[in-house]
Amino acid sequence: MLETNRLILRKYTAEDIPALHKILSDPVTMSFWPAPFSEAQSLAWFERVLKSYDDHGFGRMIIMLKETGELIGDCGIVFDNIIDGKTENDLGYIVHHPNWKKGYASEAANAVKQFAFDSLKLERICANMAFDNIASVKTAEKIGMTKEKEFYNTRNRNILTYLFSINRNL
Repeated sequence: MLETNRLILRKYTAEDIPALHKILSDPVTMSFWPAPFSEAQSLAWFERVLKSYDDHGFGRMIIMLKETGELIGDCGIVFDNIIDGKTENDLGYIVHHPNWKKGYASEAANAVKQFAFDSLKLERICANMAFDNIASVKTAEKIGMTKEKEFYNTRNRNILTYLFSINRNL
């Protein structure tokens, strides 16, 4: 579990599936993804996260508001995610659109970045996003990542995608 001033990030549980699906199936929240998720896709997402916990000891986590306990998104590192043909430690973040423009994504992403470097001792993490996802670009920049390259993402409608990265300070 990770804690910030306003957020708690914790491992997924089966009780999170309905709230998670509400977020992943929302067309506004998922507007930069190929499509909103079906129930089957949300369940598969959940199962991949649990497999990541088993295989690597970490993965994406639920983002909850400390004040209310509301589940507002997820954030975490996916190890062995293939990005533009290369295996990466991929930092991802999804915040449900009613909670956009409140700084939650950068707060959660920064906590996960620190955890990745300080506790997991990862040497490098990256984040990829659609070229027109300005909020995601700003989140990556706020946590110290820099744009490394552009590529056409075959996993997301073959659209122009930015890859941001940061290395651990040794």
